[in-house]
Amino acid sequence: MLTSPHKYNEKNKMSASSANLAQRGYQYGFSENGNAMYDLTGRQRKAHTMIAVLQDYFGGNLNSRSILNLGGSTGIIDSVLAQHVQTVTSVDIDEKAIAYAQQHFSTPNLQFALGDAMNLAQANNTFDIVICSQVYEHVPDSAQMMQEIHRVLKPGGVCYFAASNRLMWNEPHYNLPLLSVMPRSIAHSYLRLAHKGDYYYEKHLSYWGLKKLVSHFKCHDYTTRMLASPLQFGIEYMVNPDHFKGKLAKFLAKYCFWSLPGYIWILEK
Repeated sequence: MLTSPHKYNEKNKMSASSANLAQRGYQYGFSENGNAMYDLTGRQRKAHTMIAVLQDYFGGNLNSRSILNLGGSTGIIDSVLAQHVQTVTSVDIDEKAIAYAQQHFSTPNLQFALGDAMNLAQANNTFDIVICSQVYEHVPDSAQMMQEIHRVLKPGGVCYFAASNRLMWNEPHYNLPLLSVMPRSIAHSYLRLAHKGDYYYEKHLSYWGLKKLVSHFKCHDYTTRMLASPLQFGIEYMVNPDHFKGKLAKFLAKYCFWSLPGYIWILEK
């Protein structure tokens, strides 16, 4: 979802008629794909969960911490984060989303900028925390992005990493069953037949692929803890422990962790 701060050429956009259809470039204009990035309640809930996890990990308030949010988009999450930390820098390649964020959210400790997650402008050892929430599948090279995250984190700094599992029943970006597990050539056709798009851009990894992706960090899993205490981490709206879905999630976390649809990890440098 992120690229260089320079204005891109239209020829780089992916479309069904593009000669480069089989190649993954940058994914521009993500905020224009539906209303998810403008969902105030949903985005605020995600932000409060991030804060709850980070406060638990650090054992207290985050007033002295600096955050870099990759793929901040419309700034809703950043506006909540900024209420709890010293500074927030939010970067994205989505020009319309950044313009929206700059217009609607303005505080002294909050900065929005066009930026490339695979080639960050920020210096080495700059941030206490990097937020990388549901971003890895959108960038052309997720391994390069993780190297950049490692570079800009201070020693002992952490990345809040929220990631979907390729082995999931329903692909959330397009609401299509089994889309993420299909060979990409078939997935493109599936999207077109369902009238949901021309090109399946997102590239999800399995649990084992995700573990390899973050292997140069020390990984602290919060997934199981969150499923056990959904109220503490503000996810009770998704996982009600008294309902079937909540009980199933806890069962899978205990016996088939690799099959969970997503994970929350704190990655320590």
